[in-house]
Amino acid sequence: MRIKKGVTARARHKKILKMAEGYRGARRKLIKTAKEAVMHAGAYAFAGRKLRKRDMRTTWISRLNGALDGSNFSYSQFIGGLKKSKIEIDRKILADIAVSDPESFKQIVEHVQKVG
Repeated sequence: MRIKKGVTARARHKKILKMAEGYRGARRKLIKTAKEAVMHAGAYAFAGRKLRKRDMRTTWISRLNGALDGSNFSYSQFIGGLKKSKIEIDRKILADIAVSDPESFKQIVEHVQKVG
């Protein structure tokens, strides 16, 4: 008895077309084009998740640099001072403190200046 693959192929095609919903033109209607579009979209999404982490780190550094503006202290000196004074707070938390509680951030900066 031979096995026909119509049901399997239809299911696979429906899965691809379901993932291509919202695309324009042939990219949503034609199997080959939709498959290619979905593959590229997946690759871009994967890369984008990595880039988002990089972008957030850049944002935290910019926020810290802005918060250090009035203290005659550069960002690199501040980070070096943190390491010397053995304060292990990462950039994300430091940036959050700088934005939400400037007084606490000022105390951290003063402590780092005393040590360094």
